[in-house]
Amino acid sequence: MTKMNSEVVAGLRAALRGPVLEPGDPDYDAARTIWNAMIERRPALIARCTGTADVLAAVGFARQHGLPLAVRGGGHNIAGNALCDDGLVIDLSDMRGVHVDPQACLAWVDGGALLSDVDHETQAFALAVPLGINSTTGVGGLTLGGGFGWLSRAYGLTVDSLVGAEIVTADGLRRHIGPRQEPDLFWAIRGGGGNFGVVTRFEFALHGVGPDVTAGLVVFPHAEGRDVLRRYRDLVDTLPNDVSIWAVLRKAPPLPFLPADVHGTGMVALAVFSPQPPAQVAPVVDEVRGFGTVLGEHVGAMPYTAWQKVFDPLLAPGARNYWKSHNFRHLSDEALDVVLRYAAAVPTPHCEIFLGLIGGRANEPAPDATAYPHRDIQFAMNVHGRWLDAADDERVTGWAREFFAAAAPHAAGSVYVNFLTQDEAARVREAYGANYDRLLQVKERYDPQNLFRFNHNIRPGG
Repeated sequence: MTKMNSEVVAGLRAALRGPVLEPGDPDYDAARTIWNAMIERRPALIARCTGTADVLAAVGFARQHGLPLAVRGGGHNIAGNALCDDGLVIDLSDMRGVHVDPQACLAWVDGGALLSDVDHETQAFALAVPLGINSTTGVGGLTLGGGFGWLSRAYGLTVDSLVGAEIVTADGLRRHIGPRQEPDLFWAIRGGGGNFGVVTRFEFALHGVGPDVTAGLVVFPHAEGRDVLRRYRDLVDTLPNDVSIWAVLRKAPPLPFLPADVHGTGMVALAVFSPQPPAQVAPVVDEVRGFGTVLGEHVGAMPYTAWQKVFDPLLAPGARNYWKSHNFRHLSDEALDVVLRYAAAVPTPHCEIFLGLIGGRANEPAPDATAYPHRDIQFAMNVHGRWLDAADDERVTGWAREFFAAAAPHAAGSVYVNFLTQDEAARVREAYGANYDRLLQVKERYDPQNLFRFNHNIRPGG
């Protein structure tokens, strides 16, 4: 029901410190707006939780009344799992606290915190958690799917730095979990998505990073992409773990270091990152420069927090987004030809294809060490369809799907769960891989009624 009995709603309001929003309330539409503008859902209730007690009450309310239940952290998930129709949304947006113990190198991060919140607090002590590449992403969703970004080669995935968590499970209990406290559940949340409960707090081990790092872009023309990408692929096999280079193919945005006549033309940008000082990274940058004709370059020392926000303007909320993704163990010449062919035909100036380099320390754990299973993957390739006008929906999604199909024969047959869109339920087993059966056992123990099903779902009995 989109409008619940007023006495029932009053009971939930009385149980929460935070507000409860219904359709028609002044803040309702803003609260149901998430990053991907393609997602249009109308929850019956949105509970803006302020702490664990609110989450406990909201989970119990959804279970008691048989309501569909979704959990919103940063609201950045491409599939829109933060929202549900005619149900209850547990909104953690007001739970963004981050506490750092620099002596113990630990951070406690609330479930609604964004990457920027964590970076701000940890960098005060030149420490960091290996997180993603967009500062407005929610830490919760990123972590539960595995989490990779600029620091993954040096320090592993986000879940490799997770040492504990506080979670509210479907039975209404708050549990503190870790390697020795309910270890199966702790294993499952490190890559198994939001299938097991509401994580209200994460405990991370921290690593020495910053405040300055070496980072920036070296930009080449798309016309030279064949040579550039092949030389890039060969280089990454020899990179030290503390250097990462991603490839981004798109129409060149109006970056200040690019000549005006380059803006809007096809480019291959190599994004270089290292926590080391520029002098130590200089030999790698010199080699990259030699890949082709450099249209523009901006690589040097900069604050880590600034680099974490560099791509924010290209990923701002409010646009329509559709992704397709493959994992790769190796980029064959044929795979790179597919990438170049479809990058030359992006349907809007906002679309892009990126090759996210993983490897390094992220590949050292065994595939079953955490629920995230893809420890042999070198690249996560994401086809990022992005546009502003709904009239372009079919054109952009068609381009992304065609590219996905053309690249499939060259890919590893697996996928990063956080890159799955809402129409890819058939790929859930690809996301969880050989760990699916164990995840199913944990799901059936902690959520046998599938209360937490607005995610890339592990269905009990399935």
